[in-house]
Amino acid sequence: MHHRSLSILGAPLAGALILMSVSCETPASPTPELMEAEVQPTFNRSVQSEVAQDDLLKAARQATARFHSPTQALRAGYEPADHCVEIPGVGGMGYHWANESLVHDSFDPLEPQVLLYATGPSGRPELVGVEYVVIDVGQEHPTFGDHPFDVGGTPIPVDHWSLHVWLYEENPEGIFEQFNPNVSCP
Repeated sequence: MHHRSLSILGAPLAGALILMSVSCETPASPTPELMEAEVQPTFNRSVQSEVAQDDLLKAARQATARFHSPTQALRAGYEPADHCVEIPGVGGMGYHWANESLVHDSFDPLEPQVLLYATGPSGRPELVGVEYVVIDVGQEHPTFGDHPFDVGGTPIPVDHWSLHVWLYEENPEGIFEQFNPNVSCP
């Protein structure tokens, strides 16, 4: 099995530091407020998390943009599905085009195992999102940035995690929700 790591996950994040402004003039006897304000810069983890998540989503969009063309998806080894997944009143997932050669025990956000298509107004498939599937062999629970994968969720006969990411169709329920009310089956 060939596994690649992604360096973007460990990259330093510009703008993730929150610096406190300090006056250039220091009074002769500092006040308790000024002494507290002159602490070292702090790392704001929620900002770091948002920046990392946004960078990861951007990288995933760039890596999968070519699959707006179903022909490119076929050339890359994705197999079209003839079954559209939808639950009335909840939303849909669309058609799952899977590339089984990408299903293994590690996560690469640039190589989703499944492309999610919905039927567009012209009747042609339109890329709406991706799904990641990671086989569970006892490794740590995978995450997309800080967002954990779901346990199971995909009809495959081995323990696994999966995660839907609505990269191309806004999901009012959230970008990582399984079902998207904006996606329906014909």
